[in-house]
Amino acid sequence: MKRITSVLILLCSMFTIDQTYAQQNFKNWAKTPPMGWNSWDCYGSSVTEAEVKANADYMASKLKSSGWEYIVVDIRWFVENDKAGGYNQTDPKYVIDKFGRYLPALNRFPSAADGQGFKNLAKYIHAKGLKFGIHIMRGIPTLAVKEKMPVMGTKYTADQIYSTDLQCKWLTDNYTIDAKKPGAQEYYDSIMKLYASWGVDFIKVDDLSRPYHQGEIELIRKAIDKTGRPIVLSTSPGETPIEKAEHVQQHANMWRMVDDVWDTWPHITHLINVAQPWAPYIKPGTWPDCDMIPLGRISIRGERGGDRASRLTRDEQQVLMTFFTIFRSPLMFGGDMPSLDPFTTSLLTNKAVLKMHRESTDVKFLFNDRKKVAVTSTNAKTGQHYLALFNLSDEPDPKEISVKPSDLGITKIAKVTDSWTGKVVQNDGKQIIVNLKPHSCVLYEIK
Repeated sequence: MKRITSVLILLCSMFTIDQTYAQQNFKNWAKTPPMGWNSWDCYGSSVTEAEVKANADYMASKLKSSGWEYIVVDIRWFVENDKAGGYNQTDPKYVIDKFGRYLPALNRFPSAADGQGFKNLAKYIHAKGLKFGIHIMRGIPTLAVKEKMPVMGTKYTADQIYSTDLQCKWLTDNYTIDAKKPGAQEYYDSIMKLYASWGVDFIKVDDLSRPYHQGEIELIRKAIDKTGRPIVLSTSPGETPIEKAEHVQQHANMWRMVDDVWDTWPHITHLINVAQPWAPYIKPGTWPDCDMIPLGRISIRGERGGDRASRLTRDEQQVLMTFFTIFRSPLMFGGDMPSLDPFTTSLLTNKAVLKMHRESTDVKFLFNDRKKVAVTSTNAKTGQHYLALFNLSDEPDPKEISVKPSDLGITKIAKVTDSWTGKVVQNDGKQIIVNLKPHSCVLYEIK
């Protein structure tokens, strides 16, 4: 009996060590900002396995060499009869197991047959050298509560751990999980164990950030750590409250600063202004998130508008990509990759820009008057300074924007290169001056 007790104590201590190790090291799972594709902008809540595979095939052959690696299946993969342009909340047909855990809808993900879940799709994506992710809503299914489904491995049932308080207003599939109730942690443990068994590498958890569900965030962090699998955690949507910056930084790899960013200019300007106070929190493993990149062909069956090419002008698209990259946001492309055009591809694969995104540090706003904006960062490896200048104004006349070497923390400007074109920009060494037309920008490497 003493020997059995000793073994149990040893096993418990090993588990505690593993969990503590994961808690301390989850930031190593995303040392640089994650880069990938998410199905939401294209396919809303109705993406199919064939469409996911088509985008994975394209990424593997065309974009993986530039650092793109995640393939993420967004919202409601467990509903058989969802629709384009929103959600079917009238008569949704959920696929769910006896423990109240959603499963992929077989009519959309046929490889999930025979209880395989996303295991076969993950294997397909992993075989291409890519990583696989899914979207979930926080909380527990209302169906599980109604039918009092058991929480796996416990004496508790779903109706004993839920609360109607703060139920998601825009999608009512789930109830809130009361983090203080016995069985709450065990439910999150059960779903994360399932996802880990499928081979999931990335989880985007929705309706966590506004209002800020601190209790559920902590349950999710612990549940991921217990799996022993390096699963990147993304919280969504914005706006995450800045007063919770230190907490979210200790629990998630990336967190949204704004609601969904679509292909309109006001979405871009709002994002840039909201992002400014988050710059000090850009650290390896923990990234303020600008949301998905609504470029290329989007909304094939999306939430907003019909099948279209991004409505942003080329200048506006370059503004978006310049800000996302100098700010070091995660890059989750929302367009249909097999439909990529040469211009959009050039924005996604520019070597100099992606090097800055991957290697730079010390992101700062030099100034921002909501019309003229300057953002800078540095590369400790090369000694380069990066400078992005934006004219966000709607006024028709160009605006002059200037920056001195002292603004960058240097004494003299030796060489200026346009990061997007690779061309050397002439300067007098004393300052950088540009005249930018409305809704445009420049991105410079400075030595």
